[in-house]
Amino acid sequence: MSCPGFPEEVSRARRWTRDILRGSPLADDAELIVSELSANAVLHTASGHKAGSFHLVLAVSPRVVAVSVTDEGGAGTAPRIEQPDADAVHGRGLGMVSALAHRVVVHGTHGGYTITAELLANSRPGGRPC
Repeated sequence: MSCPGFPEEVSRARRWTRDILRGSPLADDAELIVSELSANAVLHTASGHKAGSFHLVLAVSPRVVAVSVTDEGGAGTAPRIEQPDADAVHGRGLGMVSALAHRVVVHGTHGGYTITAELLANSRPGGRPC
């Protein structure tokens, strides 16, 4: 899914994710991750500039949901988990994504970064697949 870099597109990306993962035990976590990564793209990269965009991919299998958001770069530094002060307003998003996901990978692309978060389905007996 490609989205114009407007803040209101973050909610559209969330809805799209929720619709695709309806009934999955991973839907809530995936929706939260999509919200955070999409908002970061719009707020902190060229994706949020005039004519900017961000791109969202969901890969779904019975055991894994992978969420990838690609931005248009321009942030000056690679996305990273920070340790903000207790009173800081920003800086907790990727830490939250990392806490929810089994694995988070950041790839530099020709024009920006792609962040992929992988969620694993519950492997308990009786657990529902994605």
